Amino acid sequence: MRVFAGSLLFAGIISALAYSCAHNPYAKTNKMYKKQAKDLAKRLQPVPNKLLLDSAIMPVYAVGTTNFDLRKPNFVIIHHTAQNSCEQTLKTFTLQRTKVSAHYVICKDGTIHHMLNDYLRAWQAGVSKWGNFTDINSSSIGIELDNNGSEPFPETQITSLIKLLDTLKRNYSIPTANFIGHADVAPGRKVDPSAFFPWNTLAQRGFGLWYDTTAVVVPEYFNAPQALRIIGYNIKDTLAAIRSFKLHFVPQDTIAVRTLTDDDKKILFDLSRRYQ
Repeated sequence: MRVFAGSLLFAGIISALAYSCAHNPYAKTNKMYKKQAKDLAKRLQPVPNKLLLDSAIMPVYAVGTTNFDLRKPNFVIIHHTAQNSCEQTLKTFTLQRTKVSAHYVICKDGTIHHMLNDYLRAWQAGVSKWGNFTDINSSSIGIELDNNGSEPFPETQITSLIKLLDTLKRNYSIPTANFIGHADVAPGRKVDPSAFFPWNTLAQRGFGLWYDTTAVVVPEYFNAPQALRIIGYNIKDTLAAIRSFKLHFVPQDTIAVRTLTDDDKKILFDLSRRYQ
């Protein structure tokens, strides 16, 4: 009887696994993921080839160094999905024609979908710039929060986000100042995450810088555009940069979004000192 019961249990487990695999709606795209990752891995295995340079003296044989590791991400870019459900976003990121992706998607209930290995390059930041970095995709991890852009972020979702950020910061030694939003790196083009996003809460946990304007006196020589540039904003379009700055640090101001008040200048002055 014990053997029979054990056989039934084993058969049940096999059936459950088979059912789970058969009913995974992303089984096909997961297979594509594995194939693409395998193809990329093949490119890393050979000893570096000789470079084809007409004006260089080429060596007789290739020499591969023994001192290396993987490139590590240095930024985290936070987005909102601007879609109506987590499932819709997962679908979007598994359709090749969309040409968009992220490393993580966090649903409203706090579920975290890890969609891409952290060392691989996601297509999430697009045309963007932060400081002197112009290829943000190559140096960042992208996190999408299921949110249509006009609603608050649930506490369960933010709790999961903070746990994830803590892991990423610890694993890759990401600087505190380098947790930023899509709108920060793409002013005038993107507005995510929205004004509902709790940047101050994250800053209190060590993810992003915040300000303290207590006793701050803005000097007469203060140059606001230069301060925005010091923080990291692209000031090619100064008004767009101001809007992104206020979306991040003064989200309650929904009227004069492209105008700097005296209080805004205090915030900007204090932040520029912290980012230097």
